Amino acid sequence: MEPKPWVVAHTRPRCEKKLKQFCDREGVDATLPLVPSAHRYRGKVVVFQKPLFPGYVFLRPTRDQRRTVMSSDYVANLLDVFDQELFERQLNEILFALESGCEVRLAPSIGKGSRVVIKSGPLRGLEGWVEERYGPNIVLLRLDFIGQAAAVKLDVCELEPA
Repeated sequence: MEPKPWVVAHTRPRCEKKLKQFCDREGVDATLPLVPSAHRYRGKVVVFQKPLFPGYVFLRPTRDQRRTVMSSDYVANLLDVFDQELFERQLNEILFALESGCEVRLAPSIGKGSRVVIKSGPLRGLEGWVEERYGPNIVLLRLDFIGQAAAVKLDVCELEPA
């Protein structure tokens, strides 16, 4: 039996689920961790599953299947995993956390000193600098108004890097 090491498929934009379906049809072992995401449309809340790692699907293809996957329209590149044991252990831990019902999110890249834009709420569109982080979700943001600085506490999900 041919060994099947893990590879990471870097997908074309918004093609993660399509690649997973393609792999399922072709018999390629594929893992796509999904998390629930709720959005409000016309007064209704719609919950759908979105990739935990946007742009990536984790595969265990044979050599022949690797060529098949690369020939699909969904893959931009295949990335080799150098530490197979560590990768598999970490992936299994993430999958276990998801199956346990834990809320799993990517750690934001918004840290102390980061310049950010407020993307929602009454201050939407304003830019500021992160002065401090309080746990995983709350930041103290410094906003400059007419030469004066004001500080507000916001949820990190309301911010995006500037």
